[in-house]
Amino acid sequence: MPVSITIPSTQHRIYASLFAIAKSNKTTMASTSNSGGAFTTIQERVTFEKEIKKSKFIAIAGPIPDEKSAMSFLSQVRDPRATHNCWAYKVGDQYRSNDDGEPSGTAGKPIQTAIDSSGIDRVMVVVIRYFGGIKLGTGGLVRAYGGVASECLRNAPTCLVKTKVPMGVEVPFDLLGVVYHQLQSFHVEDIKQDYDTGKDGISMVSFKVDFDQAEKLEDALKANCSRELEFYKR
Repeated sequence: MPVSITIPSTQHRIYASLFAIAKSNKTTMASTSNSGGAFTTIQERVTFEKEIKKSKFIAIAGPIPDEKSAMSFLSQVRDPRATHNCWAYKVGDQYRSNDDGEPSGTAGKPIQTAIDSSGIDRVMVVVIRYFGGIKLGTGGLVRAYGGVASECLRNAPTCLVKTKVPMGVEVPFDLLGVVYHQLQSFHVEDIKQDYDTGKDGISMVSFKVDFDQAEKLEDALKANCSRELEFYKR
């Protein structure tokens, strides 16, 4: 079972700009469906190595929060001495792949397919190849790059990340104790209180809660408060 953790929704923002890499190679970009307020990613950097017909393949997978981090990860793990540094990543509904001099579609795309098949998001896989003197052919390259990427991700420890969504509620002063008790029971974060609402005896309480607990929290507050409350969601 994946470990469940939470991170603020602002950390999930995808950077609009992409960073160019040093070598001019075939790069593909596309979109996939987004799973919404929760996703599975890997907890730490993982490496898998395999020799195929005298060529050494090293797959390195790492968690990335955004596209800028993907380019930073690539610069950290790529080996300029290697024959090829092929890669792919997925960040939400965006992904990108690169063949780094291998025949078009034989390296980056199989790595991307491995990521898609794993169900893992916010992840990059770089496969480094040291040529051993024996050509693998188109089919052999696809199997090699896709295979080591799949095995690398299969060995990676994963975690389920839940988005925190912002909410607010207008609360009469005499109900603040009841409201705070419910907020604590739902483990909300970033609680803030504002008395300057322009309404006598009313305070605005804002907070962040797991996306899949927002409706349950609202129902609990309504059930435990003697008066109707005004909710705000973003």
